[in-house]
Amino acid sequence: MSSGLSPKLILASASPRRQELLRQLGLDFEVIPSSIEERISPGTEPDMAAMKLAESKAVDVAHRVEDGLVIGADTVVALDDCILGKPKDEEEAREMLERLSGRWHRVFTGIAVINKATLEKVTTCEESRVKFKDINAAEIENYIRTGEPMDKAGAYGIQGKGALLVEKIEGCYYNIVGLPLFKLSLVLSHFGVKIL
Repeated sequence: MSSGLSPKLILASASPRRQELLRQLGLDFEVIPSSIEERISPGTEPDMAAMKLAESKAVDVAHRVEDGLVIGADTVVALDDCILGKPKDEEEAREMLERLSGRWHRVFTGIAVINKATLEKVTTCEESRVKFKDINAAEIENYIRTGEPMDKAGAYGIQGKGALLVEKIEGCYYNIVGLPLFKLSLVLSHFGVKIL
């Protein structure tokens, strides 16, 4: 960061993946997880859902801090405009993985950054496309047994064993992990945070 005058950064997320990505950029930040309930109204477009949830998280945490830049993020997986959230149990994870098998789907991450001092807010979204290989029943069961699908939108994590399900991607890899770093850097630079 370019100077001691840069505002402090607050990540409104308990996600270890998002924390790791921010650390990868060498940023100093505080973690204050949002306590909002992640609910998406039926019929909401996936990109709008991701941005709305990201903004809700950022607003929730901004209310609880004195100053700083609050970063909210939320990732949504969509298959044919149907949003696939985090599976509630193994059966739902199995259904999601069966539906994704052999097909392209889209991943959206909404980012919202709020400057607590000025209340200025920037909200944006990144989209990537992901193609799954054809997954057989045994592979699905083995993957579910790892426990990895259970806290992930779409029931997979590309940064873990889920990488073995992904045949190809189009767009930002980090978006699929949960925080599009290039898009985030543009938003932070708007608020005077220069990373390079």
